[in-house]
Amino acid sequence: MRPVADPAAVVRGERYRITVLTEGLVRLEYAEDGVFEDRASTFAVNRQLPVPAFQVFENDDHLEVVTSRFRLTYDRGPFTTSGLSLAVGGGISTYHSVWRYGQAPEDLGGTARTLDNADGAIPLEPGVVSRTGFAVIDDSRSFLFTDDGWVSADNVNRVDLYVFAYGHDYAEALKAFYAVSGPQPVVPRWALGNWWSRFHAYSDESYLALLDRFRDEGLPFSVGVIDMDWHLTDVDPRYGSGWTGYTWNRDLFSEPASFLKQVHDRGLRVTLNVHPADGVRAYEDAYPAMAAALDRDPSSGEPIAFDVTDRRFLTAYFEVLHRGLEADGVDFWWLDWQSGPHSRVAGIDPLWMLNHFHFLDNGALTFSRYAGPGSHRYPVGFSGDAVISWASLAFQPHFTATAANIGYGWWSHDIGGHLDGVRDDELATRWLQFGCFSPILRLHSTRNPFIHKEPWAFPSPAREVMADFLRLRHRLVPYLHTMNHRDGLPLVLPMYYRAPTTEAAYEVPNQYQFGSSLVVAAITTPADRRTGLGRVKAWLPEGTWVDVLTDLAYDGGRSLYLHRDLSTIPVLAPSGAIVPLDGQAVPGNDPVEPDHLEVLVVAGADGTFDLIEDSGVTPLRWHQEEGVLEVGPGPLGRSWTTTFPALTGVDPVATVDDLPVPAEIDRGATRTSITVRDVPATAMLRISVGARPGLRRNDVTALVYALLDRAQIEYRTKTRVLEAVESARPLTVLQSFDLDDNLLTALGELLLSQEN
Repeated sequence: MRPVADPAAVVRGERYRITVLTEGLVRLEYAEDGVFEDRASTFAVNRQLPVPAFQVFENDDHLEVVTSRFRLTYDRGPFTTSGLSLAVGGGISTYHSVWRYGQAPEDLGGTARTLDNADGAIPLEPGVVSRTGFAVIDDSRSFLFTDDGWVSADNVNRVDLYVFAYGHDYAEALKAFYAVSGPQPVVPRWALGNWWSRFHAYSDESYLALLDRFRDEGLPFSVGVIDMDWHLTDVDPRYGSGWTGYTWNRDLFSEPASFLKQVHDRGLRVTLNVHPADGVRAYEDAYPAMAAALDRDPSSGEPIAFDVTDRRFLTAYFEVLHRGLEADGVDFWWLDWQSGPHSRVAGIDPLWMLNHFHFLDNGALTFSRYAGPGSHRYPVGFSGDAVISWASLAFQPHFTATAANIGYGWWSHDIGGHLDGVRDDELATRWLQFGCFSPILRLHSTRNPFIHKEPWAFPSPAREVMADFLRLRHRLVPYLHTMNHRDGLPLVLPMYYRAPTTEAAYEVPNQYQFGSSLVVAAITTPADRRTGLGRVKAWLPEGTWVDVLTDLAYDGGRSLYLHRDLSTIPVLAPSGAIVPLDGQAVPGNDPVEPDHLEVLVVAGADGTFDLIEDSGVTPLRWHQEEGVLEVGPGPLGRSWTTTFPALTGVDPVATVDDLPVPAEIDRGATRTSITVRDVPATAMLRISVGARPGLRRNDVTALVYALLDRAQIEYRTKTRVLEAVESARPLTVLQSFDLDDNLLTALGELLLSQEN
């Protein structure tokens, strides 16, 4: 932490202090006693930034602070709407781009503490980007970190605001947020695979049998989440409820250390659910040691209250309650219900405290709810118990992407929904497809014998599709781990970060950027009964785009509806995109650095991608003019498959250090792949497909025929539509047929996919 700003960045009066943190971020403080705060807060941990260029102008009436991004005007008195304002742009600003003190900016939203019991959209807390160009974080009531690492809530009678004035430069606003609040930590590679969780009273035997069934079905999982039944829950009422507990239920887990070792041996890490709010009761195995650590009489049987504001208690909480369980093999903790935001010290949020100190204690990962700006420093987020409904699914892509506006990049949802609702196999499948392309894929549900998430509990085709996407998630780990190291931006971003002045980019809440190379449009509504296709509104930026799951190609620069059957969702990449995948069709549980990688390359433009692994970096470079992919040198020797979606009619050639090498070529109907085995770590692999390769055109007639063939409509209509499609002006003819809207937009997607 470096909480004290450079004095050269400060403009100060008797009761006010203005700190220019960056050219687009300014801190505004007012205190009647003239005492200002230099300690780190829950939001602001680093104010010691390079001093930006700014000017100060003063006269008898007011002062102005001007940077390249804003002009602040202030009358030097108590902050008021008329006396303190900021114009975005550094000069005389236009309508709607002037912030005045007390004004709540109409920003684009951030995120929320929890989705508990949500059935659709919920209100979002503010973020740091807005279409008006300014946003505000009020840090006046945040608690503070002291020099010795503890906390204080004595920040009273002061105003402390951070005004972001980045206009539509959303990425820079987010980078400024991270500069002051700290970066997102890199989560462990194993956290990027599939997580299994269910509120269910597993035994050691049944849990291991489940993991073995997953293995036999070819379904990889990297994290095992064990809900609260790992500990004693049926307790004597004189001790209170069984929600809080730290003592293994030996009727279910007779030898915990042996059980956890067997889970680890299967390639999974383990997290246990804890609800600390009820403290430590006399029946707990750890009660005597906790009492001794806190100088209590263990024979009294008096409960030890949970008090996160007591430093001695917090030390014992980790050293006594958790350390022994970690020695058994617990890798990290799922921090659940905390009975609200209040503690024994006004202003200290126990959730904040637990997130902060658990992450410091673990050093790698914790799993808990969002507690306000700055929470991004403690991944991963548990979004809570959403209702099982289409409305819940429809909100989650938007909720996940918008969280980037407050720097929160690692939401983990209860994929498939948590409680209530009705069984809907299509809904469950679409939810899992979204989960595959969300920050963390964690299946979970409430205690109900009829709520299943195991793919084999579903009929075909849902069963096979779920299995495919669980495998795909583990194949994506090389890409995800690289994005995990990307500086300054979350994995999931709203589309308006790409084109903030394009109205259409704000009108696709189900669509988002998924790392640097992919755009995903989640399908969150039921399929149309007649076409059998789910539909989602999308916006494609300029250029050529290829769906890497179907090889359909699209011209960009427009909005359109995309349609898919249950087997897939739109996952699009622009020309020049490079996406590394695990080369195994069925990867193992522990997503270690693979000895076989597949690289998807979308031809049509130059592309670059640096594959980041714990062992080092492997450069990947696509040269469109020459039609050559260069791979390496890298830190590991391995086999490489290069796949060109929507590229056919080429004859790939491979060389290693400029010498021809044997290769296996797969010429598919819509794509081409070439595999080279055992490329040394220090070598340069080159794959050539010929100069200036062009993407294949969609076989529109065949695609339309397939669409019509499956459509539940009159045969006569099918014939007329096919004839119209083969005419000179198909769309003009189709407009006169009075077709169902879903069928018409599905036809339009195919007919207009490649206009040039």
